Amino acid sequence: MTIIIGFIIVIALVFGGFVLSGGEMAVIVHAIPFEGMMIGGAALGSFIAANSFGEILGTFKSVLKTFKGPKWKEKDYIDLLNLMYTLTKMYQRDGILALDEHIENPQESAIFSRFPKLQKDHFAIDLITDSFRMLALQFDDPFQTEDVINKKLKKHHHESLAAAHGLTTVADALPAIGIVAAVLGVIKTMGSIDKPPAVLGEMIGGALVGTFLGVFLAYLFVAPVSNRLTTIEEQDGAFYSVIRDIFIAILHNHSPTICVEIGRGNIPTKLQPNFYEMEEARQDMAEAA
Repeated sequence: MTIIIGFIIVIALVFGGFVLSGGEMAVIVHAIPFEGMMIGGAALGSFIAANSFGEILGTFKSVLKTFKGPKWKEKDYIDLLNLMYTLTKMYQRDGILALDEHIENPQESAIFSRFPKLQKDHFAIDLITDSFRMLALQFDDPFQTEDVINKKLKKHHHESLAAAHGLTTVADALPAIGIVAAVLGVIKTMGSIDKPPAVLGEMIGGALVGTFLGVFLAYLFVAPVSNRLTTIEEQDGAFYSVIRDIFIAILHNHSPTICVEIGRGNIPTKLQPNFYEMEEARQDMAEAA
C-alpha cells in the first residue's frame, strides 16, 4: 500500500508543480506515448535479452510482492516457534526415530499440518527436514552443521534477490535509454530545421521528454520498486535464519524452551512476539492437540 501512495505523491507533486509553475502539459502528453514506446520497449527488450524465461516470470511475480508486502507476519513466527518446539521436544524425549514419519513425509504429517502456511513453504520445510536428517546421519557437529545451513541460506537469499538485482540494472540503464530517445528526437528536429520557431520549440520540447522520462522512471519508479523488493526479501529471509538458530541450539543440547527462546530473540523486532505471548500460544497449541 505504501508504494502506491508514494507513486501517487510523485505523480501529483511532480506534474502538479510543473503545471503550477506555468508549464504546458500538452507537449508532454503528446510526446509521452512515442517516447514511452522507445524507452519502455528498449528497457523491456534488453531485460528479456539478458534473462531466461524463468527469471523473467520470476521478476514479474516478485514485483507483486512490493504491493503485498512481506510474506511472514508475527503469527507465522509464532507458528514456526511452536512447530520447532514440538519437533525439538519429541526429538529430545523419544529420539530421532520418533520424527521419522514427520520428517520423511511432512505433507502428511499431523505435526506439520497444524501450520498450513508453513507447510506450503517448500524451502522452510526442506530446511527443517534436512536439518533433522543430518542428525539421523549423525552429522551433529554444531559448527559444521551451522556452516552447511548458512550455505543453504546464502544460496536461497541470492536466488530470492535475483529479481531485485535485475530491476536495479534496468533502473541504472533507463537514464541512458532516455538520452537515446532524446537524441532521436533531436535528429528528427534537425530534419525539420526549416520549420517556424514555434514548431521547432515544440519538437525540441518533445525530444527532451525522452531524457525526462528515462530519469523519471529510473529514480522514481523502478529504483523504489527494486529497493522495496530487496527490503521485503531481506525481512522474509530472517524467517529461515530463525530455523537455523533453533537447530544449532538443539545441537548444543539446550532444552526445547531455551531453543525456542534463542530463536525468538533473533526475530525482527517489529515481528517479535514477547515471552508471554509465546507461552500462551504454546498452551493453546497443547490444548488443541
